[in-house]
Amino acid sequence: MNEYGATVERSTKETSIRLTLGLDGPGEVKIETGLPFFDHILRSMAFHGRFALELEASGDVEVDPHHLVEDVGIVLGDAFRACLQKIGAVERYGHSVIPMDDALSEVAVDVCERPYLAFSAEFPQNRCGEFDLSLLREFLLGLANRARINLHADCRAGLNSHHMAESLFKALGRALKNAYTPSAGGMSTKGSL
Repeated sequence: MNEYGATVERSTKETSIRLTLGLDGPGEVKIETGLPFFDHILRSMAFHGRFALELEASGDVEVDPHHLVEDVGIVLGDAFRACLQKIGAVERYGHSVIPMDDALSEVAVDVCERPYLAFSAEFPQNRCGEFDLSLLREFLLGLANRARINLHADCRAGLNSHHMAESLFKALGRALKNAYTPSAGGMSTKGSL
């Protein structure tokens, strides 16, 4: 495991998740959730965020993928919070605007101990493959709440929902990378968050 890494597990009656996150730089990205499009955008997030991510997740997707997608966000948020405890002070703010063909997405992050999600996306197609895009909000909400970050995620333009979701997750990766970069300075003018 990386110096700035964490492994988190979560088992409920609905899901079973094991996630290892490493923030020391590019590393292995191996994702298996049983939801191909979700795997695809999580891989994009990790690759463009330049962090290692290993994820094995299963759940009651025959009922609805909602539990699995939300719980992956929760576990990823727990992992970022655990990494922060190891790093100490980080740059705190991260921002990225990423185009992908017709799509343009913007993500801003504040590692501030005050969880909040602002999410805006009008997907022209409701699904990518079998994946219901309304679940992205549940993932982001779980991530923001458990990492205790302020997260603004906005699909500013797009004609193709696949491009929009992928550009959003690439921007998320870049913004998280910038926000969680170790810092020699403090994180707040108040002295503590």
